Formats: sequence, C-alpha cells, structure tokens
Amino acid sequence: MTTPQIEIQLIASIVAIACAIPGVFLVLRKMALISDAISHSILPGIVLGFFLTHDLNSPILILLAALTGVITVVLVEAIQKTGLVKEDTAIGLVFPALFSIGVILIAKNANDVHLDVDAVLLGELAFAPFDRLMMSGMDLGPKSLWVMGVILVIIIILLFLFFKELKVSTFDAGLSSALGISPVVMHYGLMSVSSVTVVGAFDAVGAILVVAMMIAPAATAYLLTSDLKKMIGLSVFFGIFSAISGYWVAHWLDASISGSISTMLGVVFLAVYLFAPNKGLISVLYRQKQQRTEVSLITFLLHLNNHSEEEERHINHLQEHINWQKVRSKTVLDLALKNNMITIDRSIVSLTDKGKEFTELALEYIITNKDEKIEPMKDDFFLFRG
Repeated sequence: MTTPQIEIQLIASIVAIACAIPGVFLVLRKMALISDAISHSILPGIVLGFFLTHDLNSPILILLAALTGVITVVLVEAIQKTGLVKEDTAIGLVFPALFSIGVILIAKNANDVHLDVDAVLLGELAFAPFDRLMMSGMDLGPKSLWVMGVILVIIIILLFLFFKELKVSTFDAGLSSALGISPVVMHYGLMSVSSVTVVGAFDAVGAILVVAMMIAPAATAYLLTSDLKKMIGLSVFFGIFSAISGYWVAHWLDASISGSISTMLGVVFLAVYLFAPNKGLISVLYRQKQQRTEVSLITFLLHLNNHSEEEERHINHLQEHINWQKVRSKTVLDLALKNNMITIDRSIVSLTDKGKEFTELALEYIITNKDEKIEPMKDDFFLFRG
C-alpha cells in the first residue's frame, strides 16, 4: 500500500470512530434524524465563519458551525413543543431553511465559488491526503487527520468523564433529575459534540457519509446487544470495518470512496438485520412460527382436557373438526409427544400426567389473566420448542 492509501483509510477510520460514539446516544434517544439536520444546517455557520475570517482553516468556522448545529436542535425542539407538529416534521422544516440560507449567502456574496455536489454531499476522501498540515516547513500529515484526531480525543475524554451522566439521562430523564444530573445540559452537550463532529468530518467525507457513519454503525450494534458499553464497542467496530472495506471496494470498482463506505455500512446493517440472533428478521420470523406452533399445542391440550369422548380425541379430529392441515396436525402431535405431554394408543390421544399439569396451569393463567407472561411456564415444561 502507498502512503496516501494508508492515510485515507486512517482518516476514514478515525471519522468512523468519532461519529460512532455520539451516534450511539442519538440512536438510543431516538434522534437519528437530527444528525442529518445538523449535517445540512451547519452550512450557514461555515459561510459566516469564512466571511469573517476569509480562511477556510480557521477554528472560527468550526465554532460557528457547531453553534448553528445547536441552534438547529433548539429550533426543532421549540417547534415540536408547540404540539402542532411531530419531531420529524420539525426537522424537515428547520434544516432545509437553514441550508437554504447558507446557499443564498454563497450565491449573494461568493458568486465565483463553485459548489461541487460530489465534494460537499458525497465528499472525496481521495483528496484528503493532499491537504497537508505544515508547521515550520515540516509536513505533519493530512489536515483532516489532525482535525478529526483532536475531535476524537475530546470525544473519548468526555465519554469517560460523563459516561454515567449520559447513560442515566438517556434511559431515564426523571431519575437523572432526581440524582442532580441535568438532562437539559446533557442533551445540549451531546448536541454540541455531535455538531463539532459533523463539522470536522464534513470537509473530509461530506454530508451523506457523516450521517451514515453516525447512525448506521449504532443502529447495527443496537440489533446485537442491549448493553451500552458493548453497543459502543460494536458501533466503533462496524464503523472501522465499513471504512476500510469500503475503501477497498471503491479501489476495486474505481468508484467514489465515500459512496462505497456508505454502501458497506448499508450491507453490514442488512446482514445484521437479517441474521442477528435475537432481533434479526429471520430469528423473529422463526420465533413467531415457534410461538404459533406452541399456541396450537396449548389449544390442542386444552381440547383434550375438556373432552373424554374418544371421537373427540381421535387423531383425525385435528383435521376434521379443528380444521388443521395435515402438516400442522403432525407438527403439533410431534411436539406434544417430544415433550411427553400426550400418549397415542390406536390413534386415540390421551394426556400424560405432565400434560395434565401443564394444561391446568395454562387454564389457570387464561382464566385469571395474570400479568406475568406464559413464556416462563412453557420454558419449565418444554424440552423441545415448536
């Protein structure tokens, strides 16, 4: 690998880590769309900062852009609190307005500036190694690497200092207030960090990839764990993996690096969405099928418990009177036999002692409508699940 290739992958990985950490809290707070709003609404802050300093590298740009991001959040919440519109509608009202203000400012005061869609929205990581940080004639490496490196260090320090406060305020604002932790301060602190991160990454990777890196890894990790620390770790891992693999996909296809990284983020999310052990689509569909079979089994056991007539307990009764298809009937019978709930003698089905005990408990649950779920009871009795 050449030095620029290493630098591009390093920048992409650092951006991924810096975006993944605040992204976890945005996803948990159900504020994923706010990152999209911030990534667009910071434009007027960047423009105003440039008009004041005439220097694209000035830290004033980052400060004003971050301030614009916080203003975006304040405006969204102010509109939402009126009760007239929901949060997603408020976001849709605020960020196009602010983004448009930035475009108008550029059009009126910088007509000779060409805004390239690829550079602004999609970003172009391939150019990042050419923008070097020079000090006393020394080449210290890509400027984006230093900017995002500093932002990442600040994010990690803040995470360690305020992890407990962020955790409590994210999951229980009432408890947070009772413990003396201001949810409002934590909220706007998170929004400020998110704004600074978006601004720092905006120049290197563009608006679309910033949103993708902030939300996709966190959403993917959320499907795999309910532990906050593990979620942060998985989010960082998925971000780095997508950044590096996306670069090589772009290299192989001779395509946009940012576009390829965004695509890999989508591919990783799709894979986890389908195959996650507990929350994956296939797992959910399997559990639903299992639950339907178990409900059918309970229905059948209750039927046997209520009827002593042999014709009502004949195997053919499942198909003739309960209107079950042959496959379903066989599935229910096999499950009942495996769990030692029934015996079959000359096609007549009878409850075993275990079957009677389970049926009585199930009947009691149905009659009393207890708050506790029936699943623990099934776990005690079923060695084999449907």
